[in-house]
Order: sequence, then structure tokens, then C-alpha cells
Amino acid sequence: MSNTQTTVSPIDGSTYVTRELADTQAITACIEKASKAQTQWKSLSIGERGELCSKMVDAFVAKKEAIGEELAWMMGRPIRYGQGEVAGMEERARHMIEIAESSLASVQLPEKSGFVRYIKREALGVVFVIAPWNFPYLTAINAIMPALMAGNTVILKHSAQTPLCAERLAQAISEAGLPDGVFQYLHLSHDATSQVIQNESIAHVCFTGSVNAGASIEKSAAGRFIGLGLELGGKDPAYVRADVDIDQAVETVIDGAFFNSGQSCCGIERIYVDASIHDEFVTKATALVNQYQLGRADNPETTLGPMVKPAAADFVRAQVQEAVQSGAVNHINENDFPMSQPGTAYLAPQLLSNVNHSMRVMTEESFGPVVGIQKVTSDQEAISLMNDSEFGLTASIFTKDIDTGIKLGEQLETGTFFINRCDYLDPALAWTGVKNSGRGCTLSSMGYEQLTRPKSFHIKTA
Repeated sequence: MSNTQTTVSPIDGSTYVTRELADTQAITACIEKASKAQTQWKSLSIGERGELCSKMVDAFVAKKEAIGEELAWMMGRPIRYGQGEVAGMEERARHMIEIAESSLASVQLPEKSGFVRYIKREALGVVFVIAPWNFPYLTAINAIMPALMAGNTVILKHSAQTPLCAERLAQAISEAGLPDGVFQYLHLSHDATSQVIQNESIAHVCFTGSVNAGASIEKSAAGRFIGLGLELGGKDPAYVRADVDIDQAVETVIDGAFFNSGQSCCGIERIYVDASIHDEFVTKATALVNQYQLGRADNPETTLGPMVKPAAADFVRAQVQEAVQSGAVNHINENDFPMSQPGTAYLAPQLLSNVNHSMRVMTEESFGPVVGIQKVTSDQEAISLMNDSEFGLTASIFTKDIDTGIKLGEQLETGTFFINRCDYLDPALAWTGVKNSGRGCTLSSMGYEQLTRPKSFHIKTA
């Protein structure tokens, strides 16, 4: 078995990064170092930890241009959007630093004569973060920043597709002056990842990725009785009611479906449109999608980059072909996107109408630049179809009737519900999912709960 991992760029198929995988000795040393560092780190005040973490964010943001270029080459996002992830990472990190003091405050109980009672929130220990390639900094910081602010130490295993992300974060933390061992990273094989999870010094695992990989994480942790945060797949729906501002709805939903070449767990993957405006919606959506510029991610003119690898593009092609063979209508001429070629990571965007839930493209996570548009005749039909999924990460309704929209949203099986927007994460809100979209919670004050343990103090004073 090779002891190296190779990152192949989706831009041109060239080898972009090669890194040596950590062996058992390196893994053991890393975990021991994290365990020792945690004692010192948790002894600092929240304010002291926040000051150091803020310096880390400053150091990271200062490298935004180089980071944007690296993202383009590692995972194919157009370079014009690369610095947007840096801005998003900064927003989330600074918010979690800002709310740490109040979120981690002890719970004071009502006064009881002769007793002092309160509940402290204590750090867990060493937190193992396993991050994906598609939004490599945003997903990682969701767990890393609250873990650090709560007094834990962190070991990061990043995707083999985006190894430089782990190294950039470590560089920023080093420049900020955090104590040695508080944050470390390991480049790991699948077997070695399981080895880390099974180590008795690992107190919690935060994972973002596929459902199958999440199941493997659970198996590795079985019998250890540690916490797991699992953000898994999505097949997120949008419902466009008849009363909408149709131009705003089209613009928002299409961006939610095709940004990052559709490679987002909370991207829009299926659209339900009221029959009275269905045809107009499809016409306007088709015109908008045809404006995308498919090309190399390092080209500033590109608005739709390659998918992460040829196999991912071929998977989406197969979904589209099966749907069309079953009666779906494709509205985008692939010949208008000449870089789209079978066997490559370059894939033309596609809109499909006349779809239904017998088609994989409407039920199976696509994770690519395709979306199906299904006609509905009532709110209840739309809600029923939106809930007809193994996933439940986000769901959106577009309407001018906010009260009705909220009532409909209360019927949806989802972690986050939007009205008149989609594909966005507000760090002040809990990020969570239901069903096969996972379990646990990141961000907001609630995000601190899974990264701490309660300790009750029951003191008799008289």
C-alpha cells in the first residue's frame, strides 16, 4: 500500500499536491501532544483564547488571494469565487468567538437556602475533525473554532483532495501564537482515520461527508461512547408558489442549484413550481443557466468550473440520461458548453422538467450541476413531495405570503427552513439536519453544547 496521497487537479488532470500519509508512530505522537496541550489550553480564560483565535483569523484572511488560487486548483471552484469562502470562514469564526463567553457561561440555578448550585460547561478534551473538499474551510471552521474556544484541542484530517487547507489553517494558528499542540493536522488513509477515532484519548469526532462515510465513522466509534457530530448528505428542495416575484425566485434558486457546480450539501437539487407559473419559470431559468461560462477554474471569466473529478461528472451524466430516457425533458443544449466532454470533470449544467420521484435525479443526491423542476398543483402536494426524501438538511419556499410560508415550513422535515432564500448558512442559527442528513449541531450558541460536557456543582454552605 502506498504511503502517499495525491491530489489530482480537476482543471487539467495534473498532480497538484503529493503528501506523505501519517504512520502509527506519527499518529500516536500527535494525539499525545494534543492531550498534553489541552491541559494548558483549557486553563486560559475564554477571553485569552478568543484573543489568540482572533489573531489566527487575521493571519488566515491575510493570505486570501493565495488561498483562492489553491482552491481553484484543488477542487475546481472558479477563482473569481475563491475569496468568498475566506470571507465566509471569517464571518463564522468571528461570530463563534464573539458568542463564546455567553454560550459557555455556567448555568445558575434559582437560589436555595443553604446551598449553591450551578452547572459548568467543561471542555471534552481532544476533538477530531474530519473535513470534506467541497467547502473545505467553511465546513472545517464550523467545528474547529467552537472546539478551540471551548477549551478543547483539535486534530484535523482534511480531504485528500484539499490537503493544503489543513496546512493553511495550521500556518495561521502558528502565526497567531497558539500554544504548540493545540491545533494539529494529519494526512491519513481510511484505515488510519479509523485508528484515530478508536484511540482512547479522542473525546469527540466532527465529520462532514457522505452518508456511507458517516456510517463508517459510527462503526469506528462503536463501543467508545463518545460524541459524534455528523453532517451528511442532502437533496434539498425549493417550492415556488404562484404568488412569487418570479424573477427573484429564478435568480435565487438557480444560484442555489449551480453555485460550486452544484457540489454543496445544502444546494438546491429539486424544485417544485406551481402549475400556473411552471412554464414561465422554466423559460426564465433556462435563459439564466445558459449565461453560465463553463471553463477552467483558473480563468477569471469562468462562472461554472469543473466538477471535482471525472467520475463525479459521469455519475451526474448517468442520472440525466436515465431521467431523459424515462420521459424528462432537458432544456440545456450541451453543445453550447463545448468544454463539457464525457470522461472529463467538465460538465454542462442541466435543467430537467417533466420529472417525478421515480427518477434518481429527484431522489438520489446528485452533487452536481443539474436540477429537476416538477409541476405541482397545491401547497400540500408540494409539502408531500418535499418531505419524500431520505434527507432533511434545508428546504426553501418562495412566496410573498410570509405567514402561510411559515405555516408550510412548520410541516417540513428539515434542519433549516428558508423563505425567499436558499443555500446559505447564518452562523447565528443552529446548523443541523434530520433523517440521513445526519445528527448533531454546529454554529450558534447551541453549537457549543456538543463540544462541552455539563458538570454540576452542588455545594452545601450551611
